[in-house]
Amino acid sequence: MGMNPMQLFQVMNAWKKFTSNHPKFPKFLQAVSSEGIKEDTIIEINVTTPEGKNYCSNLKVTQSDLELFQQLKNMQ
Repeated sequence: MGMNPMQLFQVMNAWKKFTSNHPKFPKFLQAVSSEGIKEDTIIEINVTTPEGKNYCSNLKVTQSDLELFQQLKNMQ
């Protein structure tokens, strides 16, 4: 499943806008990745809606997750 050049261009532009809107998030990702996410690391995500409803989930990183992360890093 490859991405055609137009889709890649659109994703890159969307990422630029996202990072412009949320400049702390890429810095957070860089800090976490420099430390090195390892197998069995737990990643937790919290989402709070404007109405105040809270959703929380977490996952324990597996070897296949690490392989996916590496593939995504190589796309840059």
